[in-house]
Parts: sequence; C-alpha cells; structure tokens
Amino acid sequence: MTSRGLVERKSRTGRGRERAEVANDRGIMRLGKGTRGAMRMLVTGATGLLGNNLVRMAIERGDQVRAIVRSGSPSAPLDDLPIERCACGLDDQDGLDRAAEGAEIVLHSAGFVRIGWSGLDEARRVNVEGTRRIARAARRAGARLVHISTVNTLALATANGQADERTPISGQVPCAYVVSKREAEAAVRDEIAQGLDAVIVHPGFMLGPWDWKPSSGKMLLEVARHRPPFAPAGGCSVVDVRDVARGVLAAAAKGRCGEGYILAGVNLSYLALWKRMAKRAGVRGPIAPLLRPVGRGVGAVGDLWARLSGTETDINSAALRMGGQFHYYSSDKAARELDYRFGTVDDAIDAAWTWFVEHGHVGERSARRAASAQRS
Repeated sequence: MTSRGLVERKSRTGRGRERAEVANDRGIMRLGKGTRGAMRMLVTGATGLLGNNLVRMAIERGDQVRAIVRSGSPSAPLDDLPIERCACGLDDQDGLDRAAEGAEIVLHSAGFVRIGWSGLDEARRVNVEGTRRIARAARRAGARLVHISTVNTLALATANGQADERTPISGQVPCAYVVSKREAEAAVRDEIAQGLDAVIVHPGFMLGPWDWKPSSGKMLLEVARHRPPFAPAGGCSVVDVRDVARGVLAAAAKGRCGEGYILAGVNLSYLALWKRMAKRAGVRGPIAPLLRPVGRGVGAVGDLWARLSGTETDINSAALRMGGQFHYYSSDKAARELDYRFGTVDDAIDAAWTWFVEHGHVGERSARRAASAQRS
C-alpha cells in the first residue's frame, strides 16, 4: 500500500465495497465516524480466542473495528470479516500510535502465554513492554483502554472459598506468565497516572468457539484424545468466552477508570471439569485427582528434563503447582457494575466442542463417537 491512495473494505451488508481514505503521511486507513451508537475500536490479539470473539461481537453490534495483525499471524481468523487491518507489532511505538489514531476504544487482548519457569524475557517483551506501548498509544489518541489481564494476577482461593478483587494477593506461582502479567498491570496504571482512561479485566478459564490456535480449548481436546485417568488436584473458574467478551465490551462502556473487574464463571474442580469434558467427547473420564506428592514428582522430572535438554515442556513444576491450586473467583463486582452474567459450564464445553468439530480439530471417528454419546 502506498502512503496515499485508496483501500477497499468489505461492507457489513455485502453490497459492494466501501472506500476509505488513507492518511497522507500515515499509510493506514483512518477510522471513519461510526453510525449512531457505534464505537470505533482498535483490537490487539484479534486472532486469539477472546480477541476473535470480541471482533465478531463488535461487528455484530455495528462497531467499526480495526485489528492489529503482527507479521506471521494466521489469516483465517479474520478472513471475510469487515474490519480494517493494521500490520504492526507491539514493539513498534510509531505503528501503534498510527493504529490508535481515531479510535475511541482500545481492547488489548494480545499476550504471551506460557506456563513454566522459562521465557521470562519474552513474556516481559510482549506482556509488559507491549502493554506499555499500546497503553501509551491509547493515551495519546485520547481513547479508553480495556486491558485484558488474567485472574492469575489475583489472590488464590481455597477448595471451599473464592477470591475477589479485594482479597490480599498471596500464593500464586511466580512463573513467567504470572510475573509478566502483574507487571503489565503496573504499566497500565503508570499510564493512568499520566491521564490514560483505562479499565482492567481479569477473565477466568475460557472455553468456546473461535479457538483457532487452539488455546485454553486444548484442554478439552487433550482430555478427549488421551483420556487421562487422573486430573489436576486443584480447580478453576470456567466461563464461556462469549460471556467474557460481553463483559469486556461492558467494561469499555461503563467500567470505572482504574478499576479491575473479574470476569469469571463457575468454580469447578479439574476433576469435575474433566469428567464433563469427557462426557461431551463420549470417552471415559478421570477417576480421581492426582495426588499432590505425585504431581510434585512429575513436575520435578519435567524440570530435570528441561535442564538436560535445554527445552521446557508443558510438564514442569510451575504448571503442576498451578494445576494443584484453586483458582476460584467471585464476579460479583462485575455483576453489580457491568451487569455481567455467565452461563453454564456444559454450554461452554458444548460450544467449544462443536466449533472444534466443524473446523477440523476433531477426527471423524471421535466426532461420531461424541455424537452417539449425546444421543444415548
């Protein structure tokens, strides 16, 4: 694309194409004035589970959407969507400033997720410095930022309790992901102190459609394929990604600047969750939680392998420790202030499984077995 010219964008109605003027010296499309009630949004992480659902939900309600797409990102998640794309990385401050120009809302969903002891430098580069740059770009553009963090930056609960935004923080495993996401929140608050209008949201464990990678839905596929006899000893707060997306858009509209909101769901042990996943897939479910001493031993073996091979796998002591913790949360604050609501675990599992089947992540034999189990 030249620095001056015309680009074409598919219309939402499919009646031809709209032309949008490109800024003379910017080389990107300007976001035009939205229709009544519509918002002009910039979305990072638009090819990820939550980001892709956000883009689709915003389009459905008539918002104008621009997505930051880094080099090498898959095109399929955004194909045929009436959005504007900006080729830019989170390490490019000038590019982010141009991308944010004209936006009213910036939804920052991009991030580096790796549950392990390695990768802290990469996690900080993406999660901390990238967040700092996108927050700065939002402030300079006069846009509101919704920073999508995680419940893993908050306090832990117990098997019989739940934490909220006010619970004193303790007990989280200081792996690269947790450390970098906490530092990312601090970067956002630094920009708030300089005038940025921003809200932070903390999603729970998300399942649902449009999980292209796949990300958290990988757990469902692994349970279906490997039929593990034991589940992690802890638990998590399971939520449909579409409920989280609605919560994010509500936070953009009426969340209080500087506040954090938990967007979680049903608190469930991994044993109970994996049994429900196995039932939907039509396979045998786990019989018991993994004994904690066994989990520690498995994690230690994984760490030893990482030291010997120079490569850390998903089986490591950080992941095993987190799997033994209870990530149970209350979303009451979001319910009061954002009218946040969430559905059932089974509906979230079903939505994820159905999408995986329709998009080739599940083999025909496994799909038939699951369908037969549903009919019986």
